[in-house]
Amino acid sequence: MAGYKEHISVSGLLGIGYGTVSTFFFGFTPTQGILSGVLCWIGGMLPDLDSETGRPIKELFSLTAAVASFVTMRSMIRVGTDPDTAILVAVVTYAAVRYGGSFILGKFAVHRGMFHSLPALMIAGESVFLTYTSDSYAVKFLMAGGISLGFLSHLVLDEVYSVERKGVILRLKKSSGSALKWFGKGLFGNAVAYAILLTMTYITLVESGVLVPPQQAAPTKENPPPIKQASPFRTTERF
Repeated sequence: MAGYKEHISVSGLLGIGYGTVSTFFFGFTPTQGILSGVLCWIGGMLPDLDSETGRPIKELFSLTAAVASFVTMRSMIRVGTDPDTAILVAVVTYAAVRYGGSFILGKFAVHRGMFHSLPALMIAGESVFLTYTSDSYAVKFLMAGGISLGFLSHLVLDEVYSVERKGVILRLKKSSGSALKWFGKGLFGNAVAYAILLTMTYITLVESGVLVPPQQAAPTKENPPPIKQASPFRTTERF
């Protein structure tokens, strides 16, 4: 299993490359490129949130809580909330994630469980897409891609380190296949993970305009279908 330093080093280098490419080749601003690179670096640490207690895990929870509080404050100010209320909610968010989140995970999460899985990767990407405030879907996808790339690097690195070499013979450790997986061993963990994934996927598809909610798709008396107007450049007469 790869160590904490290996994970943050690899995801950090990927973040630098991801941010640089997005800025110089895809037209995003330097600030957006830097933010996406930082998210990539953070994503490389997220699967270890279910690890045993230790200094790296405490630092990771602190970092995650700080990012969550800043995103919350930015979103509230954007919708018109007064700054004092936004700051208060951000402080509450930090405490809830930093202490409440770590307590809950310590009680229920299993190390190398569904936190180390492809569904968890998708949940992380969709979470960033939904919470990052921007009028541009391209920017939202950029940020979601950053966190997903970092998360994926963690899973791949764990699988690489699960291959052990003895002379010319390669053999797999017991941890092989425990990172890049779709299902874990526990039924409860699988059910919770897929319930969250399906819910967030539906919300993401609606938010991005791919799906239309049923109440909006079906016309009613209160919400009749729009009247089609003839184009001024089209005529119905035949000559």
